[in-house]
Amino acid sequence: MNYRRLGQSGLSVSEIGFGAWGIGGLTPGATSYGQTDDDESRRTLLMAMDEGINFFDTSPAYGAGHSETLIGQTLASRREKIVVATKGGCENFSQGIDFSSAALKRSLERSLWRLRTDYVDLFQLHSPPVQVIRESDELKRLVEDWLSEGQIRAFGVSVESPEDGLLALQHLSVDALQVNFNLVDQRALECGLFEAAAEKGVSIIARTPLCFGFLSGNIGEDQKFDHSDQRSRWSREQVTVWARAIETFSTGTDDQEARSSAQLALAFCLAFDQVATVIPGMMNETEVCENAAAARLGKLSAHHMTELRRIYTKNEFFVASDKPKAEMQ
Repeated sequence: MNYRRLGQSGLSVSEIGFGAWGIGGLTPGATSYGQTDDDESRRTLLMAMDEGINFFDTSPAYGAGHSETLIGQTLASRREKIVVATKGGCENFSQGIDFSSAALKRSLERSLWRLRTDYVDLFQLHSPPVQVIRESDELKRLVEDWLSEGQIRAFGVSVESPEDGLLALQHLSVDALQVNFNLVDQRALECGLFEAAAEKGVSIIARTPLCFGFLSGNIGEDQKFDHSDQRSRWSREQVTVWARAIETFSTGTDDQEARSSAQLALAFCLAFDQVATVIPGMMNETEVCENAAAARLGKLSAHHMTELRRIYTKNEFFVASDKPKAEMQ
């Protein structure tokens, strides 16, 4: 495994991180990735550590706290070897958001208890509205207190859109921005977020690097999702476009390395120096091993990257009515 610096925090994070929404299990409505088995989730977390993965991204909203609980139960004894990132402002997908100082304090206290730790390495705002980002004086004081007290080691924002990331760079002092970025969603590049973040020494955490699993090559265009799966919200047209996408990228380029579909998608994200880590969801040990191997296969060539960018610009990978749904995270 290779490691990169997370902004100016002094933290070193694995290029392949662990997106822990999926292991949270079922939550009301289409807000999860379906039923999970906790024993399998624990084995998956341990395998991730064995593969050199040290960055684990979670939230109170993932499984209504269950994702954090599993990480705490499984990895607390190895706390000094891992970098734990959690979030605040959205405690539960079925309830409203609250970014007040009082609510964020309660959220962090509960997260620390579930994670069985007395500090969080990276605390992120979870999809804050733009007014929260703009009117941030009280928030800044809270974060400064947490940093000085050692309750958190770094601060970031998990933004709904790349444009929100640009706003966060203007109004907040952050170490990292978490944003959707993958082969079929390169808006963060197009709007200048990567360049602006680099100028401020802020790292990008690439969320949905496999586009909700579609870039793994394991989801067919006829795939039907359970009503509890958040991907069931998307139209049949969007599912078809994304299911076909990885073939478009794989057949349109000449890759000298024997990469799987998922490994190609992860390698694309990691080709950008601004990206500190990618956080694909991992539900079993097989997925962990495949994803972790992507870091060992080397960088894509400049020619290959040019071809991947060309394919992206010549195709439309979003169905207009479904674009807002891709921001859920």
